[in-house]
Amino acid sequence: MGTREDIVRAVTDGREAGRRGDRPTACPHPSGSILRRAWIRGYAEATGPVGGAGRPAPPGGL
Repeated sequence: MGTREDIVRAVTDGREAGRRGDRPTACPHPSGSILRRAWIRGYAEATGPVGGAGRPAPPGGL
């Protein structure tokens, strides 16, 4: 299991990868790893349908 700093770094790295346009398969962490889940969370924040393209979700959410 990753430390708090590792998890924050993985989320940040995933966010940056999403903003660069990297594919989700670029995640460097192994399947089932908490760091993989954190990376994917960051990636989804940057590319997901709510915020999309690195934009934050609208105030008040959905």
